[in-house]
Amino acid sequence: MAAKYWQAMHRKATAKFDQQEVRHDRLVRELKARALKSNAALQAELDLALAQVRDLQKRLFSTKSEQSNPSESRSLAATCRKRGQQRGTIGHGRTIESKLSQRHEDIVLEIAQCPECGLAFKEFAGTEDAQVLEIEVKAYRRVIHRHRYSPTCQCGCVSGIVTAPSPARLIERGKFGISVWTSVLLDKFAYGRPSHRLLQDLADHGLNMAPGTLAGGLLTIAPFFKPVDDALLAKLRTEPYWHADETRWAVFVDVLGKVGHRWYMWVFQSSSVVHYVVDESRAAEVIMAEFDGVKKGIISCDRYSGYKRFARLNPGIKLAFCWAHQRRDFLDLANSYPQCSEWALQWVDRIGNLYHLNRLRLKALTNSPERVNSQLVLEQAVRQMASDCAVGVANHETFPPAAKVLQSMTTHWAGLIVFVACPWVDIDNNQAERSMRSPVVGRKNFNGSGSEGSAELAATMYSLFATMKLWGLNLRTWLTAYLQACADNSNAPPADIDAFLPWKMNAKRLAQMRACRPQEILDTS
Repeated sequence: MAAKYWQAMHRKATAKFDQQEVRHDRLVRELKARALKSNAALQAELDLALAQVRDLQKRLFSTKSEQSNPSESRSLAATCRKRGQQRGTIGHGRTIESKLSQRHEDIVLEIAQCPECGLAFKEFAGTEDAQVLEIEVKAYRRVIHRHRYSPTCQCGCVSGIVTAPSPARLIERGKFGISVWTSVLLDKFAYGRPSHRLLQDLADHGLNMAPGTLAGGLLTIAPFFKPVDDALLAKLRTEPYWHADETRWAVFVDVLGKVGHRWYMWVFQSSSVVHYVVDESRAAEVIMAEFDGVKKGIISCDRYSGYKRFARLNPGIKLAFCWAHQRRDFLDLANSYPQCSEWALQWVDRIGNLYHLNRLRLKALTNSPERVNSQLVLEQAVRQMASDCAVGVANHETFPPAAKVLQSMTTHWAGLIVFVACPWVDIDNNQAERSMRSPVVGRKNFNGSGSEGSAELAATMYSLFATMKLWGLNLRTWLTAYLQACADNSNAPPADIDAFLPWKMNAKRLAQMRACRPQEILDTS
């Protein structure tokens, strides 16, 4: 009886022990799973933190260029041709600036005699000539003498003294001439120099201008350019293809409901016009206002949501996304996560191959066999990239940050391949980014604008200067002629704006505006 009791107790204890062991094993497995999950999360946080550190270090200490180097890409040759004239090649010789006016100087010997016997030298025929290029900038006063006349007749038609008319002035009763205001506008908006440095430079040349005079003069001049800016916008809206971009721009005014002074400088560029807009917002409403009335076209841009919203609201507008931005995603991935840098740089090489294939296509004549073959090769490369991208997104073993880049490329794929079917569309948005350089230089040098009027003037002048440079016009020549026309029209914009729009000029007028002699334009106008 006792043996049975103890056997029952033993079985009960054994069963209880087994249950405890099972619970213990389950608890150990749960703890291990939690630890692995926690370690994975911590490792992901560490990878992200290290990626951010590498990204910040690159932004702070590395070069700003995104050009590949041999250590990053295997597609580049081991040795690259250096820039500039190559050693051993025949040069073109010194350039003689024959278009410049000449000032002749004669240099003679102070002691024209033999140092040994003292007999005088006899001058030999001809001279040894040399040329030195100089520049002379000076301020001067135009003292204008208006001649007076008295009638000699007795008919009484003219009574009193008749005086010659006053010369036209850009600003009524202003003491600064057109050449001064031309230099002011060019110096600030074409060359990016702050106003206080310009005033110091003018003072060093003997011309003193008060800061208030400068600000007031620019405020007076600004409305003169409004008709030209309107003409640029109207021309922009008639074209079928544009580049667009935006960057921050400070405007130091307080706006009700807006925190801070961050505004935005937008650029919209077509084949014949570059137009800038300053706005306190980065919303799609800015794009809507710029393309008001436009029903269809293609915009090359980045992946900012404002462009996407504008395209959704305007079905006739198609977005062509920038491959340079997509390439930048892979470069950032390679920099942030070294473990997948080789994989990311392979995609960088493939994007570089797209650029190469597109250049080969554009070099071939339209409808030629070479063009057809280049088109087929480009389409095949694009299809292969799409297939590989889809495989990478579907593969659950793909490194998460890499999968995120591929997912973004998949989302924007329709916009990325617009250039394939439309050869006139650029593969990237570099044109707009290059057009932003002048405002960015201005932003760095004079920090933006001090008022809304100043910001509007900046956008207008950037638009005018960028458009005139696009047409190859000399900015000083064009601006001098335009301001003189405003002065001649009684301090108002000229009645004939078409004479100053490049796409409406004839060949002779274009040639005059491309020359660097503004006085000749004034003499013949």
